[in-house]
Amino acid sequence: MIECYRTEHGALLASPEDQASIWLCVTPDATEQSRLCGRLGVSVQALESSLDPDEVARIEIKPDHLFLIWKRPESFDGRVFNVSSFGVVLSEKRLIVICSRNSLLAGVDRQAGISTPLDVLMAMLAESVHHYLGHLRVVKQVAREIQLQFDRPMDSQHLVQMYSLSESLVYYVNAIQSNGAVLALLRSHGQKHGFRPEQLEALNDLIIENEQSYQQANIHAQVFTNLIEARGNLANNGMNQALRNLTLINVVFLPLNLLASVGGMSEFSMMTASMPWWLSFPALLLGMAALGGGMAVALRRVA
Repeated sequence: MIECYRTEHGALLASPEDQASIWLCVTPDATEQSRLCGRLGVSVQALESSLDPDEVARIEIKPDHLFLIWKRPESFDGRVFNVSSFGVVLSEKRLIVICSRNSLLAGVDRQAGISTPLDVLMAMLAESVHHYLGHLRVVKQVAREIQLQFDRPMDSQHLVQMYSLSESLVYYVNAIQSNGAVLALLRSHGQKHGFRPEQLEALNDLIIENEQSYQQANIHAQVFTNLIEARGNLANNGMNQALRNLTLINVVFLPLNLLASVGGMSEFSMMTASMPWWLSFPALLLGMAALGGGMAVALRRVA
């Protein structure tokens, strides 16, 4: 699907192809890809890279245009935070956006002061950076909820969620870091090729916000790593405590088993022949109880 827009009076409006300066190409089919390559001069490599969700963020500076890959966050599905890629071909009078989801311009048309294709690109990148920051706030809330129930038994669902979020943050850190390199190169290119002062200032603000989101993602990733390690240590500690208690029980009952075996043999009756059975056997039981209690107390103090 290909949608065409133009900028007019600071707004983004739908436009015929012959008047369009903004082209949004959402998962173009073979016919649309041939059209993009033939009419707009988009290379096959740029198309393939733009539609590859695992493509690394980068920028390529050509004589007549810029090509960049940007990593953007996907909507939270309740389990993990995913990232995807989209590609941008920017020339002086045209912006071509190639992506797999039709949501890139959703927040751009509500922003004021859009007059050039570069302004639209800056608004898209700003929307993506703010999206990262919003997701990181959700991650912080989830981490707090997990910490509140950390000392309670956690079912497999919570453990899977914790591992999934930790994995998502690793991808977030990598994506935000590579996006920062793209912004730095774009600013360097703009300083050499006459970007307007307000555009350079907006780029500087984006670089600062992207660095803040990178630091937050790094901190949250470390927090979840520590939570996973602490959870494993707690599980090991609980297992060690259970094994310790079982060992104490075995140590206490080993001599008692010996005494019980002796008491069940005829030798005990012979040794206590001068005593009535209703005194000798209760005395044996009391002696075993006293011995077992004494051993348990002694072992707990030693341990």
